[in-house]
Amino acid sequence: MTRIAKAFENQKAFIAFVTGGDPDIETTEALIPEMAKAGADLIEIGIPFSDPIAEGIVIQEADIRALASGTTTDKLFDMVARVRQKTDVALVFMTYMNPVYTYGTERFMKKCAEVGIDGVIIPDVPFEERDEVKGYCEAAGIELVSMIAPTSKERIHMIAKEAKGFLYCVSSLGVTGVRSKITTNIAEMVEQVKQVSDVPCAIGFGISTPEQAYEMTQNADGAIVGSAIVKIVAKYGKDCKKPVCDYIREMKTAVAKHNVNQCQETA
Repeated sequence: MTRIAKAFENQKAFIAFVTGGDPDIETTEALIPEMAKAGADLIEIGIPFSDPIAEGIVIQEADIRALASGTTTDKLFDMVARVRQKTDVALVFMTYMNPVYTYGTERFMKKCAEVGIDGVIIPDVPFEERDEVKGYCEAAGIELVSMIAPTSKERIHMIAKEAKGFLYCVSSLGVTGVRSKITTNIAEMVEQVKQVSDVPCAIGFGISTPEQAYEMTQNADGAIVGSAIVKIVAKYGKDCKKPVCDYIREMKTAVAKHNVNQCQETA
């Protein structure tokens, strides 16, 4: 069983995002194992990029801070290799095609496998162009995580049939960021996926409160939180470990309520 599959095994998963190198590599390296201990079942590490088209202002600013601190793709690879000695939590890179292409797609995926990355999410590679990276991912044993959005509609079945690892279900139109209300019919999106695939569905974009996390995972298999965590890192800087982990524990508790309910129902 892969680490990504294990993250969803018999439970609703809580997936946490952190921008690699924000505010510096050392902080990210110390933070990731503690995030896992606090309850993160899978951790997305954002590779900072100067033009992150899917990201809102919170993660854009985190990218700027990370790049200013001297973060590079190679430094992140080295960091992940060290982190792997401390935790077995599933790790996924969130990046864009430009950094992958610049690094060399085959070399990038091989390096991911070498240091212990389990999957990659590349938002600016449409499903129809996935062959640009799919073969390299498969050769290296890296799971290419696909995304669907409220506008995907008839493409959902097509994308879900070939999804690997988990399916990233975008809850709202637009870029990442905290939202006070999520109005997308998540149940309908997930139902369409389950008609053709048993791949886990995790909801992201906009989730920030325990109530939202609980609501989203009533139908989905996991909740993804990024901007809310990155805001905490921005506020506390190098002292972010405790407040981030306190937040993750709170969010994991909300998601895990479904696991308790399921056990009660089957008892």
